[in-house]
Amino acid sequence: MRIRKYESNRERLLKELMDLMVPIQGGTVELRDYRNGNKWISSDYTLSDPGRGTEREVITWSETIEPIYVMKYPVTQHMYHFVMYGEEVAPNVSNLPITRVSWLDTILFCNKLSRILDRTNCYTITNDSENTIYNKKANGFRLLSDAEWQYACKAGTRGYRYERTDKIAWYQENSYGSVQQVGKLLPNSWGLYDMIGNVWEWCWDLYDTKRYGNYRVFRGGSWAEVENNCGSTIRRKSMPDFKIDDLGFRIAHL
Repeated sequence: MRIRKYESNRERLLKELMDLMVPIQGGTVELRDYRNGNKWISSDYTLSDPGRGTEREVITWSETIEPIYVMKYPVTQHMYHFVMYGEEVAPNVSNLPITRVSWLDTILFCNKLSRILDRTNCYTITNDSENTIYNKKANGFRLLSDAEWQYACKAGTRGYRYERTDKIAWYQENSYGSVQQVGKLLPNSWGLYDMIGNVWEWCWDLYDTKRYGNYRVFRGGSWAEVENNCGSTIRRKSMPDFKIDDLGFRIAHL
């Protein structure tokens, strides 16, 4: 009976994921960031930055993006709880993005989902998060890289947003003070929803190990942010165990 139930759940999950993964063609993406070369006062990064904003340096670079499949929505509460705990959630929260998940939680989810669907784990997890190994040839599920995320978000457009903000994003002015169900606003031209606003999305990348140690990147803005903080090039970072109510993630695979 347990074997039959497991197979039924596996088939259900596989069908659901097949409907959610969007093929993205490869290309190139131009990225930009602002880096402050001054050192932190505190070794644990808890105190303020002694530098001035005017001392920030603009850094630009380009990356080549290989073809991948990207989930059309952020991972929902339904999917997260189904994969991690084998349980259902209440219908009224099922299609809300999962939040209060750390970067460490997200890679555990990706590996577990990969195992359930007989794919190869992308991540070899170590005690030191910055030494976690990513196998780029694995066919399992994973986070998008920083560059992949921006490339997928822009979907061939050049601007900060691919459409008027209130048409594509839940943010401070229209979110009623909380996270919203996925897929209710317009997608970008590649069929990806909620790339901007609703929840910030964890990416694979370390931000700047020399200055910030094991901090990881997250992207896109959220329901709690003002309009200017919701866009295709906005980037933030935090510790890999950081959790908050407007931060989730999206997954991809080869």
